[in-house]
Amino acid sequence: MAEELMDVLDELDDLEEDDSQKGMFMTFRIGDECYGIAIEYVNEIISTQVITPVPEVEDYIKGLINIRGKIIPVIDVKIRFKQEPFEYMDRTCIIVIDVKGTMVGLIVEQIADVITIDEKDIIPPPSLNQTSYGKDKYVIGLVRVADEVKLLLSPEKLISDEEPAAME
Repeated sequence: MAEELMDVLDELDDLEEDDSQKGMFMTFRIGDECYGIAIEYVNEIISTQVITPVPEVEDYIKGLINIRGKIIPVIDVKIRFKQEPFEYMDRTCIIVIDVKGTMVGLIVEQIADVITIDEKDIIPPPSLNQTSYGKDKYVIGLVRVADEVKLLLSPEKLISDEEPAAME
């Protein structure tokens, strides 16, 4: 785990802050599915650590962590997708993202890789009804890499508190 994490971190360090990041995605696994988030949002990847719970927040918000004196909220992505929680293991890590100046940690089961995707290869997600619930509302595109489909996520929608109205 530590060796794989170091390889991914080295790849991140090698990237420059300009157009060289265009089309690059950090991929990670949750259950059997692989997701991607644009590398421009990824600040760092850290191993799981002590999370201070916060009372009376949504169940997917696991609490707060302290990274070098900065307190940031942490979201369990699997619970955010309204799936059953998983037990944190040695491969579980936190992807720290920065969305418009807001730092948030995303707990994921396992980091997969950094991939480059040509924009023309991104397929829009299938049209879903207005009452779509769960991970579908966070997906901005699909891409086939080798023989696997990866779901590309919108960080803004992932960290937003706005939930669709519950079906009556």
